[in-house]
Amino acid sequence: MEKGYLLGIDIGTYESKGVITDTEGKVVSVQVVPHTIIIPRQGLAEHDPENVWWGDFCTLTHKLLEATGIKPNEILGVGASAIGACVVPVDKDCNPLRMGILYGVDTRAHLEINELNEKIGKERIFDFSGMVLSAQSIGPKILWLKKNEPEIYKKAYKFITASSFLVGKLTGNFFIDHMTAGFTMPLYDLKKNQYSDELSKEICEIGRLPDLGWCPDIAGKITKKASLETGLAEGTPVIIGAVDAVSEAVSVGVTQPGQVMMMYGSTIIIILVLDKPVTDTQLWCNPYILPGTYCSIAGMATSGSLTRWFRDQAGKDLIAAESAGGANAYSELVKEAIGIPAGSEGLLVLPYFSGERTPINDPRARGVFFGMTLSHTRGHLFKAAVEGIGHSIRHNFDFMKGLNAKISEVVAVGGGTKNPVWLQATSDICNIPQQVPAVTFGASYGDAFLAGLGVGTFKSAEDVKGWLKDTKTIEPNPDNYEVYDKYHQIYKDLYKRNADLMHDVYDLVE
Repeated sequence: MEKGYLLGIDIGTYESKGVITDTEGKVVSVQVVPHTIIIPRQGLAEHDPENVWWGDFCTLTHKLLEATGIKPNEILGVGASAIGACVVPVDKDCNPLRMGILYGVDTRAHLEINELNEKIGKERIFDFSGMVLSAQSIGPKILWLKKNEPEIYKKAYKFITASSFLVGKLTGNFFIDHMTAGFTMPLYDLKKNQYSDELSKEICEIGRLPDLGWCPDIAGKITKKASLETGLAEGTPVIIGAVDAVSEAVSVGVTQPGQVMMMYGSTIIIILVLDKPVTDTQLWCNPYILPGTYCSIAGMATSGSLTRWFRDQAGKDLIAAESAGGANAYSELVKEAIGIPAGSEGLLVLPYFSGERTPINDPRARGVFFGMTLSHTRGHLFKAAVEGIGHSIRHNFDFMKGLNAKISEVVAVGGGTKNPVWLQATSDICNIPQQVPAVTFGASYGDAFLAGLGVGTFKSAEDVKGWLKDTKTIEPNPDNYEVYDKYHQIYKDLYKRNADLMHDVYDLVE
């Protein structure tokens, strides 16, 4: 095995993280940079590509090199991941022409989704793309740009995602991995693993999308300009990379059919690895990291972002105390919730605070606290919020089980795994054990491994097993499951009976 180091960087919704590892998976340094999300108005969610995506990348590379003393030419390969299913128009030099439009939390293109469904037909789109159009689909977002910002649309050389943007800035080449490309629907043919404008020629020309490849494929080498900005050595290989959830799955060894990764991040992402495409209209089906691999994916719009909102709005006193040197605000909320019984004494939460992706695929859905009484405390509200996320996870899992795919294990990762109330509630509601690695470094760790796979340091994706540490198991409590099982049907009915009112409220604000 070649001696040297591997670099992985992940750009998330609220922060970016970078790691340098050796070829045996030992982490030499971890660095984190926070950033903000832009919400211009209801339904819109954006990032600044130049200052957040590229700015964070450059900040992290300099911090990592400075912290470790590693020489740039000792880095064997670079891997990057980022939030998926977003889009930014760029010129030939990869300069952004506007803010980056984010993934499913940005619901601006709902009219374009309706238009494409009417013109093409929902069933035809599903058969072609393996999933229905939703706020997670890139095609409607590009069409929105064409209709609402025609001058920018006309100037655009390429319409690319966040990970493609990083690769473009590093190498001058425009690439996208097949998994992310699946979300360019209806411009991606799942059966043939290639772009196609068979269903719609009005969105954009196929040549204005980034070139296709697999996650560990080499996209190019670091240019002189990128070397000067990042501090990395000119000529260092850069892989095509992935969306954050895929890199996170790889980081904990979820590479084989039957394995499931549950990512507790700003959103919940659930990935079930498959050996062939198996589709359901309520879920997403994409290629995975290598040829011949596929995955069924569920993705919620808000989860960690909901607990963050709750802390910011209902825990201002806890935040102030933390700033003054006191305990972590989240930890204090968890303490308040620990003694609350399963079901939060009749309190239910629909966690649709940015619409919802799977399984209801409704960008106009809205969040609900239901069943509140004067006896409910802040602890009840917080626990009910994480229970609501757990009910949404079960809602998605029920559809995954309907695919007749054998689920061999569920591995939980992400910042939310630090919240024991959330983890236990999820296992209890879904009646599933969760494997939680003792130490996880997240998507950036998976990026580093994929970079090693791309440059030939490793022979197969299975080699990541040698990087993994001990895990603990969160077992479901059967008594709590019985309680939650009664609440779960009410949870689903609550949305069904109020969906039309949610849409009315959305339209009033829109």
